[in-house]
Amino acid sequence: MTRREKEILKLAAEGLTIAQIAEQLFISPYTVESHRKNLMDKFGVNSVAAAIKLAGQYGFL
Repeated sequence: MTRREKEILKLAAEGLTIAQIAEQLFISPYTVESHRKNLMDKFGVNSVAAAIKLAGQYGFL
């Protein structure tokens, strides 16, 4: 997991929307969505919520 993916996962876990994450990190919402998709692929899940849950179990959050 990249540094940026960890940042996005943490912010998503805090309940921020894609637009809010993009604004806070000064990146495009499309970039945020791309990172979220990569995270879901890496965790082998269908939702960001499931990725957050697994990241918490593995100690990434």
